[in-house]
Amino acid sequence: MQQPGNPLISIRSLTKAYGTFTVLHSIDLDIAEGEVVCVIGPSGSGKSTLIRCINHLEAFEPDSRIVVDGIRVEPGPALAKVRAEVGMVFQSFNLFPHMTVLKNVMLAPMRVRGTSPAEAERKARELLTRVGISEQAEKYPGQLSGGQQQRVAIARALAMEPRVLLFDEPTSALDSEMVGEVLDVMRKLAGTGVTMIVVTHEMGFARQVADRVIFMDSGRLVEAGSPAEIFDAPKEERTRGFLRAVLNH
Repeated sequence: MQQPGNPLISIRSLTKAYGTFTVLHSIDLDIAEGEVVCVIGPSGSGKSTLIRCINHLEAFEPDSRIVVDGIRVEPGPALAKVRAEVGMVFQSFNLFPHMTVLKNVMLAPMRVRGTSPAEAERKARELLTRVGISEQAEKYPGQLSGGQQQRVAIARALAMEPRVLLFDEPTSALDSEMVGEVLDVMRKLAGTGVTMIVVTHEMGFARQVADRVIFMDSGRLVEAGSPAEIFDAPKEERTRGFLRAVLNH
């Protein structure tokens, strides 16, 4: 288990390559328990690859090292333990279309944690209320709006009671009027003490909610700091150029 003062997630020399193309260049990063970290940067900068490596959805180079709550992330029996503690919310929802909303949220606790159907249903209904869609429990994903589907995906991730929640651009596939409802749910989550790493293009959300903002470009961690440090007084010219472009100033 995590020792006092140790980071919940420790990343050292994280490198990821596809053949001769290197997507991540020797990333070093620590994430504290309860910390909300937003990862920003241009498309193709390696942001999504970084968080997908944390639960080994992307394999990485052998000399790289990721440790989550004292467990090294690598193929083998320990990987299931890591994945049980690390929830992930994707851009494209990834819900099971043939299952109701309620069943989507119930499935993982029953399969992975051995939760009884009655307890899984109680918890699922509680979580659907928490994300504001309790009335949609018996519908199928295809009957919901994109924003509603993403809120189901968040409830499904929370159903495993994870130590860490990873969000991979959770609003990028949504129509603009649905973005706010998902960000509202995430704002509330950020106040609950769960560790969150959020890859996002929503600069206002990052400024408001993050404890720390990380700027990535070309597979490198260029700069990290508080929202005020990154948005108001970035040290690196590449960060300043990116923010000028996205904030139009």
